[in-house]
Amino acid sequence: MCCSVGFARSLGLALLPLALCCILANLLLLFPMGEITYIQQDRLASYIWYFGGLGGGGALMLVPAVVFITLGKCNCCWNESLMMCGSVLAAVVGLVGSAYCFVMSGFALVQGPQCFTPYGWSYPFADQGGRYLLQPETWSRCLQPVHIVEWNVTLLCVLLGLAVLEFIICLLQLGNGLVNAVCRPCCYKQEYSLNA
Repeated sequence: MCCSVGFARSLGLALLPLALCCILANLLLLFPMGEITYIQQDRLASYIWYFGGLGGGGALMLVPAVVFITLGKCNCCWNESLMMCGSVLAAVVGLVGSAYCFVMSGFALVQGPQCFTPYGWSYPFADQGGRYLLQPETWSRCLQPVHIVEWNVTLLCVLLGLAVLEFIICLLQLGNGLVNAVCRPCCYKQEYSLNA
């Protein structure tokens, strides 16, 4: 099997732990400080319910991961160019998933958490355009859940970082697959004409 297939498998193996970490980070966002009361009372930030890490960076990312890992293991009549075309489609699915995770995490980070303030439950940082991130002294506005700002900022930044890594990996495979699907047949024809 060609090195491009081995490269794709390596990328797939790299995507698996990233996808699982996205799922875990999103699940932790649903249970601030490990408590279930806030999810039961619907006291979570609205963008968390879009499941950027669970759906986009997690479940959707498993599609390209599995395709990349199993590339070339099928004992069928497909040629390598056709397999690489399939991996290109899977890479596009991965690009969409990682972009969704990145955008939803970014929106949630800019909006800030929903928390209990002296004025009741609200989004005290929603109108600041994310400036609260540079002003940790304002985080004490949130009385409950305790340390919710730190919790959300940490997990959402983790999701942003994971989404960027997933995007880069899928972009690499997109390039790898396109080059091999398009150029490989041409290279083989030239090889045969030189050897004949």
